[in-house]
Amino acid sequence: MSTTKIIYGIYADDDDLLDGVKAFNDKGIAINEVYTPFPVHGLDTALGLRKTRLSDAAFIYAVYGLTIGILVTWYTMNHDWPMNIGGKPAFKWGTNMPAFVVPMFELMVFCAAHMMSLTFLARNKMYPGCPPQNPDPRTTDDKFMMEFVTDNVDAVKQILIDTGVEEITVKDA
Repeated sequence: MSTTKIIYGIYADDDDLLDGVKAFNDKGIAINEVYTPFPVHGLDTALGLRKTRLSDAAFIYAVYGLTIGILVTWYTMNHDWPMNIGGKPAFKWGTNMPAFVVPMFELMVFCAAHMMSLTFLARNKMYPGCPPQNPDPRTTDDKFMMEFVTDNVDAVKQILIDTGVEEITVKDA
């Protein structure tokens, strides 16, 4: 029989939560997850999280949108339906590129924003029909929660109490 337990510690204040994270880091006890109702400044650093790569994905999506914009403007204005406007034939895309800057920019922003949103939702498993991952709905309103998966229940509970936790819940893993 496994003695591994899941422990939830609920805090009322983000400063107490940060103090708790630092206390657990000092003791070398791993925190499985932290749930907060809003971004807490310094929490990602205290947890030792790496920089997100979402900005790298946004750049790739923006380049994709720009490429589509270039191809669409070239195809429509030079290849498929070349136009002689005002007696000035322009059969080279580069000559008329300044006229296409706005639609290319808009398509670049459109692709980056939408594809970045979809990437965020898929990466965080927040797609439609996904079961909720939040173990306590109060953390979406005004509470802060740390989650531990550990065998050392007494030590974790004592540190939680020492750092000002409001509520402790212990469940079987």
